[in-house]
Amino acid sequence: MKHSYITAALLIGVIVALVVGTELLGIRLYDRIVTNLLISLVLVIGLQTFMGNSGLLSFAHIGFMGFGAYTSAVLTIPAQMKGMALPDLYGFMTGVEVSPLLAMLVAGIVAAIVAAIVSYPLMRLSDAAAVITSFALLVVLYTVMNNWSAFTNGPRTLFGLPKVTTMPMAAVVAALVVVVALVFKESRTGKLLRASREDEVAAAALGADIPKLRWKAFVLAAFIAGVGGALWGHFITSFAPKSFYLKETFLVITMLVIGGANTVTGAVAGAILVTFAYEGLRGLEGTLNATAAGAGQVVGLTEIVLAIAMIAFMVLRPGGLFPTREIGHILARMRRKKETSA
Repeated sequence: MKHSYITAALLIGVIVALVVGTELLGIRLYDRIVTNLLISLVLVIGLQTFMGNSGLLSFAHIGFMGFGAYTSAVLTIPAQMKGMALPDLYGFMTGVEVSPLLAMLVAGIVAAIVAAIVSYPLMRLSDAAAVITSFALLVVLYTVMNNWSAFTNGPRTLFGLPKVTTMPMAAVVAALVVVVALVFKESRTGKLLRASREDEVAAAALGADIPKLRWKAFVLAAFIAGVGGALWGHFITSFAPKSFYLKETFLVITMLVIGGANTVTGAVAGAILVTFAYEGLRGLEGTLNATAAGAGQVVGLTEIVLAIAMIAFMVLRPGGLFPTREIGHILARMRRKKETSA
């Protein structure tokens, strides 16, 4: 447990360093990039709580992010704007307006409730069947968002959310999520879930209710995704259902795979590395398009490079940058080796 405290302190220290460094630079673009990074951090760690502990890949994570974003939007868009932003909204909700912080919490709860209802039968599945059904669940969630006009404005852009997400706020939420993920990992549920990841038969023989353990982790991941979606919605302030589909799913999974799905440290490292790489590649793509007069536009370079990077990691380092041990464990092991050699 001591190593978990060290890991939490170090990861929160990284978050604080990012925020302080960005504030000192005072460049608005960097502020936006780091805020996006911290929101991505929340989403990636949320996915890690399920995927890293259960060993099952989930494509549905971004769908719960979307439910969180729309829930917070409906609760916080000013009453006088709801007639324009959500013309088909149910009458009893037109006058509802709560504080964004409360709405973010409710967004997480709504996402968790939806996950709890739809996911329990799916938690009995493993391997390819679990992956396919999670992708089918993403399609279902996206279709609901795309067609539930009263709640989401359908496929059209929803606007009017108050812009309340700041870099410090995103940092606080990211730090809290780091702590939650590490506490869950060291809990009895997390340990039994990882045991089932390694050997389902042996874990079941020890009395582990594997579907229930997976369900608990899935619901927690959905709650974190819902909060992350609300955080993102109040940063962007306008979005459409397409913001919660395949491109975003691929990006979050890439962050987790490159960093290391089995560790919270890997989730943090992957989010930071891929965000900076993504922004750098976007800048390069923009520069090439600006200078390629008459030579055609460069399209999709960012996605292609990230896809190749993920393939390379899967081949050369399938566990990611931090495959099995948290940063606290690694540092403690290095210290013991140094003391032994001395």
